[in-house]
Amino acid sequence: MAAPPLHPMPTESPPDFPPDFPARPLFLGSEIYRGSSYGAKHPLAIPRVSTAIDLSRAMGWLPDAVYRDSPMATPGELARFHAPDYIAALHRAEADQRVDAATGERYNLGRLENPIFPEMYRRPAISTGAAILAGRLLAEAPAGIVYSPASGTHHARPGRASGFCYLNAPVLGILALLDSGIDRVLYVDLDAHHGDGVEEAFADDDRVLTLSVHEDGRWPFTGKAEDRPGAMAVNLPVPPEFNDTEMDYLLETAILPVGRAFRPQALVIQTGADALAEDPLSRLELSNGALWRAVRALMGLAPRLMVVGGGGYNPWSVGRCWAGIWAVLNGIDPAVPPTPQAEGVLRELTWSRAAGRNPPEHWFTTLADAPRPGPLRDEVRRVAAAAITKMVRTG
Repeated sequence: MAAPPLHPMPTESPPDFPPDFPARPLFLGSEIYRGSSYGAKHPLAIPRVSTAIDLSRAMGWLPDAVYRDSPMATPGELARFHAPDYIAALHRAEADQRVDAATGERYNLGRLENPIFPEMYRRPAISTGAAILAGRLLAEAPAGIVYSPASGTHHARPGRASGFCYLNAPVLGILALLDSGIDRVLYVDLDAHHGDGVEEAFADDDRVLTLSVHEDGRWPFTGKAEDRPGAMAVNLPVPPEFNDTEMDYLLETAILPVGRAFRPQALVIQTGADALAEDPLSRLELSNGALWRAVRALMGLAPRLMVVGGGGYNPWSVGRCWAGIWAVLNGIDPAVPPTPQAEGVLRELTWSRAAGRNPPEHWFTTLADAPRPGPLRDEVRRVAAAAITKMVRTG
């Protein structure tokens, strides 16, 4: 049986359709990401969404007609999933730029992973507002694509920040789809880290199937193949040095068959770029081409598609990857040389890590990574087989 609503659905007026939607994909962004940082020593000190926007515009892929500023989610909209006392505490922490010890402990705020910073309420409320808007727009149309690279914050819980995520934008985007009458949503998480917050939110809801590909043994240390989080969750934990060959294999033998069997009316893809070889927070070895191929293949599973970002902590690799995803959504091959304007965007990036002090030239002069094929290991075959077996048993 479907789970009851987590909180009462807020009463909202129907969304205003952008002029080119749903005929053309819609890109939701905001200027708040350009100047906002979690702090100089945090992995999210880097520009990510702004880089993807700037590269997409510099490549001629993002005309003004298909770009829209993201709205900020209201407290009432956030309370569809998040606890009102947590929303208030997060708002207060931004205003005061501090939390007391008890508040920090209760809500996991002011910690190394979830620091106090100037836009710590507004920024996630805007990324969540984008996901909610995407869900409402898609539910009102027979088909369409919405891209919001800021909306992949998949770890947050109803009353607690987790893993750099203060609000759970994917959950609220999916709830917007469900609240509008969609009753079969497939969520595919390609981040290097397990999509624990989304899986937990819908573990007992037969309207949502969550599927996560992530590094085995990596924080948050959940999402084992043998875990039984509910019939509606499939986990594909992969070993370190996971390569393009193995990603293509999982796509063809597990991800696509599971998705087709579910017959979704809407699809949400979380495209964390931290599974790429040059990212500092995983030991996976994918090229951005592997993620582009996955998105291209998954697009056909449902008429309504919401694509969000996620992790990604190298500004060059995440920016190039996410701009390329936008190209894929528009039927454009992103494996082309950057325009002079796009190369200029890439050359202006900085990164305080050692790799950023002397970046390789190809980070400036290419958008597509070199392919990263490799051996197809037994561990990967086993997790694919386990996923198919679970879906056969649960029907």
